[in-house]
Amino acid sequence: AGATPGTVDGAMQLYSVDRKGSQNLSSHAGCFTTCKLAGRSDAAIVFSFVDKKPGQAPQLFIMEVGKAPDSPGQALRHKPQPLPLPKESDVAGASNDFPVSIVASEKHDMLYIVTKLGFVYLYDIHTANVVFRCRIAENPVFIAAAHESSNGVLAITAQQGAVMHVQINEANLVPYILGTLNNTELGMKLAARLNLPGADQLYQQRLNDLLTANNVAGAAQLAASAPALRTQDTIRRFQALPTQAGQPPPVLQYFTLLMNSGRLNAQESVELCKPAVAQRRTELITRWLSEDKLTCSEVLGDMLAPIDAALALKVYYASGEAHEKVMNCLLKTQQFDRIIPYAQEKSYTPNWHFVLHSVVTVNPAQALQMALSLYKNASGPVVEIAVVVETFMTNHRLQETTTFLLDVLEGDKEEEGPWQTKVLELNLVNRQQQVADSILAMNMFHHFDRNHIAKICEQTGVFKRALELYEDMEDIKRVLVHTQAIPADFLLTFFGTLSADKCILCLKELLKNSVRQNLQIVVKVATKYSEELTPEALIEMFKAYNSHEGLYYYLGSIVNTSENAEVHYEYIVAAAKCQQYKEVERVCRDSTAYDPERVRDFLIEAHLPDPRALIQVGDRHGFVDAVTAYLWKNNQKDFINVYVQRVRPAMTPTVVGKLLDLDADEEYIKSLLNSVRTICPVEPLVEEVEKRNRLRLLTSFLEQLVNEGNVEPATHNAIGKIYIVLNREPQNFLKTNMYYDSKVLGKFCENLDPYLSYLAYRRSPDHSCDDELIEVTNKNGLFKDQARYLVERKDQELWNKVLPDDNPHRGSLIDEVTGTALPETEDPDAVSATVKAFMSADLPHQLINLLEKLVLQNSDFSDNRNLQNLLILTAIRCSGDEDAEPGKSRAMEYINRLDNFDGVEIAKIALREDYQLFEEAFTIYKKFNDNVAAVDVLLNNIMDLTRAYEYAERVGESEVWSHLAAAQLSSGQVKEAIDSYIRADDPSEYRAVAGAAREAGKFAELVRYLTMCRTKLKERFIDTELVYAMAQTKALSDLEIFITSPNLADIQSIGDRCYDEQAYDAAKLLFNSISNHPRLASCLVHLGSYREAVEAARKANSIRTWKEVNAACVRAGEFKLAQVCGLYIIVSPDDLDDLVVEYERQGHFEELIRLMEQGVGLESAHKGIFTMLGVLYAKYQPEKLKEHIKIFWSRVNMQRLLSACAEGLHWEETAFLYVENKDYDAAVRVMIEHPADAFQQDKFLEIIQKVRNTELHYLAISFYLEQEPMRLSKLLSVLQPQLEPTRVVHQLRRTDNLELIVDYVKAVQKQGDNIAAVNEAVNEICVEEEDYEGLRESVTEHDNFDQMDLAQKIEKNELLEFRRIAAMLYKRNRRWKQSIQLSQADRMFKDAIDTTAESGQADLAEEL
Repeated sequence: AGATPGTVDGAMQLYSVDRKGSQNLSSHAGCFTTCKLAGRSDAAIVFSFVDKKPGQAPQLFIMEVGKAPDSPGQALRHKPQPLPLPKESDVAGASNDFPVSIVASEKHDMLYIVTKLGFVYLYDIHTANVVFRCRIAENPVFIAAAHESSNGVLAITAQQGAVMHVQINEANLVPYILGTLNNTELGMKLAARLNLPGADQLYQQRLNDLLTANNVAGAAQLAASAPALRTQDTIRRFQALPTQAGQPPPVLQYFTLLMNSGRLNAQESVELCKPAVAQRRTELITRWLSEDKLTCSEVLGDMLAPIDAALALKVYYASGEAHEKVMNCLLKTQQFDRIIPYAQEKSYTPNWHFVLHSVVTVNPAQALQMALSLYKNASGPVVEIAVVVETFMTNHRLQETTTFLLDVLEGDKEEEGPWQTKVLELNLVNRQQQVADSILAMNMFHHFDRNHIAKICEQTGVFKRALELYEDMEDIKRVLVHTQAIPADFLLTFFGTLSADKCILCLKELLKNSVRQNLQIVVKVATKYSEELTPEALIEMFKAYNSHEGLYYYLGSIVNTSENAEVHYEYIVAAAKCQQYKEVERVCRDSTAYDPERVRDFLIEAHLPDPRALIQVGDRHGFVDAVTAYLWKNNQKDFINVYVQRVRPAMTPTVVGKLLDLDADEEYIKSLLNSVRTICPVEPLVEEVEKRNRLRLLTSFLEQLVNEGNVEPATHNAIGKIYIVLNREPQNFLKTNMYYDSKVLGKFCENLDPYLSYLAYRRSPDHSCDDELIEVTNKNGLFKDQARYLVERKDQELWNKVLPDDNPHRGSLIDEVTGTALPETEDPDAVSATVKAFMSADLPHQLINLLEKLVLQNSDFSDNRNLQNLLILTAIRCSGDEDAEPGKSRAMEYINRLDNFDGVEIAKIALREDYQLFEEAFTIYKKFNDNVAAVDVLLNNIMDLTRAYEYAERVGESEVWSHLAAAQLSSGQVKEAIDSYIRADDPSEYRAVAGAAREAGKFAELVRYLTMCRTKLKERFIDTELVYAMAQTKALSDLEIFITSPNLADIQSIGDRCYDEQAYDAAKLLFNSISNHPRLASCLVHLGSYREAVEAARKANSIRTWKEVNAACVRAGEFKLAQVCGLYIIVSPDDLDDLVVEYERQGHFEELIRLMEQGVGLESAHKGIFTMLGVLYAKYQPEKLKEHIKIFWSRVNMQRLLSACAEGLHWEETAFLYVENKDYDAAVRVMIEHPADAFQQDKFLEIIQKVRNTELHYLAISFYLEQEPMRLSKLLSVLQPQLEPTRVVHQLRRTDNLELIVDYVKAVQKQGDNIAAVNEAVNEICVEEEDYEGLRESVTEHDNFDQMDLAQKIEKNELLEFRRIAAMLYKRNRRWKQSIQLSQADRMFKDAIDTTAESGQADLAEEL
């Protein structure tokens, strides 16, 4: 606040960095800016501020700061300028008004001064003149800032927050200064400095005055400062002035002055350079260009091209227009590397064929790079491949052609197949086979004509590639025979690419051509691809050409890895035929794949000198008989001896057997056996000899082995058989010998003597002959021996074999066991094992009688715990066979009489499903004081809750009460179960109890139970369920006390449950206790407490909650409360539309608009609120739409509001929005399509100049013809620089309205462009208006029109002057005779004489 009431003092401190000092100013606002001052090259730093001292009017100070004293030029400093404040009588408080902001427009060098009362002052910095003053706001403005895009200022009011935008209308600035302010000097300075329209006539008049006064320097100075005067006409006027003695020509003075102040335009540059070009002084033009004094143009480049191509290139390039001429200069100066970048930069497409042809003759490498760049252009190929190839090959550049094609064809596309063929063909035909071979080797092409290239390869000797490319077998076989010219490695690889059938055909062709020459490669191929070609086919091929050597080498390479029997057999045959006997023996010894029988037969038939291969086959594959017979018949006994002694002693039995079959001498056989001795296997030997009933032959041999300490079972088996047959103390041998096999001799004796067989089986040390023993005793009635053996063995598995029901001998065996075996034994374990066997065999009745005698008759086994258990269990098992009443079975009797048994285990067995002796089990548990198990039997088995309750009352144990409670709970007796749990003081099943009570609705009982549980456990679940139970019993006071005291309850989840079950009163208490305001608000809404709900929503501060409460208030008609909620919702852009839909659905349009109107005043108001308010105005209150748009257009979503305006047919507002959005095209279309609502003359003329689509200019002309024909001239004058005159003339000619554009066509004609359509239109108008003077001036100064047509139209005109003009046109076009005749007819003899003289034709002169 100021010292004077109602005033505000300003204070500003200005600090100088250079001087390191500050100055205090009585200022409210100030700013810095830079501007360019006349006569100075540097930019001036200008400081502006408004100084307002108490009791004085505010003054504007504009001064330059920071200027060095020694720098050239004068510093800018204006004397203080008072602000033209309004009178106090006009505006209240005007005397105390002060600036709140000063903003500088650097584009215009002007100051915007915005005051508190909403006034805007516009000052020119260069002159300190006030240009404009206006009040933009009735409310106080508190801040303003620069708007850079418009070079204007934005201001914001304090109360409403309205945003004001102020900018300079450049089109009206100079006219306003000249017309309203009457300040001609200021207007002309601004027009010159800012290049603004409005002062053209004044400049033209002043120029005329200066030229008339022969003031060349002044005229040049004026023209240099006024852009509007810098035209071709001004140049011609200076050129027409005479040159004063001792001074340069006026036009040169003019150009010099222009260059000192800036750069010449295109026309001025051409005129200045004409003399320099004529004198070939290109260094002057170069210097002017380097100093940026010239504007480059195509015309200037055309002047320079003949004398200096490099300089012309520079001019063409800078002009940005003459692309073709730039290309020519680049080629001429050999700057090839700049051609493509320039074309890309300018989006220009030259004749690349010509360009490439020009470059390749000079620099082939550069041409190649250019061609690649053109073809690989990012937006697609610029040149075709054919053009490049033709260009290169025409100049014999095969290398560049190949490089180009390889590069562009790297994608290997199918459509490029012909070019792939071409590049290969070019190199092959031109003797560059290595290049073609390399291309094919890289496998980069797959779509060329393979057959065509293959033929060329064959013709040029590239057989390797021909083979790769040919597909027809005849071609392949024809080329293949040139093996001497084809690398062997390639042939191997090539054969791998052929199918099996084709490969075989080719191999046969090689063998057919020359076996000796090609055998090695054939064998290599066969070896490498043996698996694919199959050995069978290859073997057949070699056999077909009788090539045993080839077969031997081929099979030798695969035999070690092959499992094919045919391969091994054929290899053996081939090796034999090649006399490779060692190899035959090796394969027969090592191979496992050949067919033994086939090989055996071959070797026997072949009668090889060395039989070792046959011996190997026989030994390995079980043909020892055949080999032995072969050797015996061929008198090769030595090989037999060697075989059994060194090779395979184990096969001695087989050899001996075969020799016995061949009736060999026994002495030879015995000597053979003696030679092998212990290494001969006895068992198979005995077997072989025994089969032939010659066992005695071995007696001495076997006894000798036994005497030598042989313990082999087979040896003793053999000698035992001999002793049994000879009856040489067989029982003694069977009992005492420890080495024979019991099973073998037992089996041998079964038919000779069963008892000997029993002895042999019994002696088995590992009891492996038990089955045979039982079988032989059963078969021969030896049950007593069998019973004794079973009792002694004590083997349950063995008992299981003899005691099943299907054993017909079981009764006889049991009698012997009970009558003989058990009485004889004194081993308790044997008795126990026998009893156990009887139990396992399910013989309870036989067993129980035995046990009663042992246990109940005071025997030594009466107190035996195991036997008592066994007796009771057996009785339990037999309980199903009894007819006794429950509790009176034999098992119950034993339970009561016996004491030394395992009660718990037996009780479990009694409870089993297959017995169900529940009373017996209950009695056992009672007898052993296991009360919990006893009550479980009553509950789970007998299922008598009454007896269980009585039993619990009697025993009084907590665990018993707990089990009873669980059973009651399972049976649905929730109240009784809760009472039992309370008596048991057991909280363990609180979850189950809570669930059951909840389902049964026993919440009062549940409260008692959970209260007990809380004294035992601290569980969240208990407290939570207790809260829920209290809520269900509606004990709200108790509930409130509980939740306010310390607890572990999950209040949130219980509150949600109560809310879902519509218990809103309880839910309100719960949500309130945990400050869950969103849910509390929901509860209050359901309870109808809307005001409290709004308060809860405010605390929740959640959009979702606000929306819920808002919707409820709207439904209830509480619109004030709904508005409170809505203000919090609409600030969220994502939720605004949902709110609007809800209001509109219920038809509350006015309330919705009131809400939005409140929303625009919020600090957080966003674009969506302003947009939605506009949409709502468009729908429901269109009278407010226009004002809203004008104030807030910058803060709305243009597209959405435009759609709403269009739907509501609010065309004026639509056009306004398009204009503010700078979519001038759309604005013009709206005005044209809806003129009654949207068209405004001044606005239309303003925006039609700014459209991007020039077609709208011509559409506007048609619109004016229909709507405003008398204002068409104004439109054309505005659009003149942007229109195509020819099109305008044709458009008006079609509608027969040429007379409406008289001013336009004449103005265009005066520009000197000499356009045919314009000239013809002017001429036509002059004829129609009988303006012969205008017609004469037009045809004289502008000759671009159909002169003969005009002459024919006016030669018969009623007016003489028109006919004279026709005669002049005939004369100009050398139609001498017609001109003379027309002049003669009008008796214009002077005209006829002049025409005759100009024709120079004597005959016409004589005729005249």
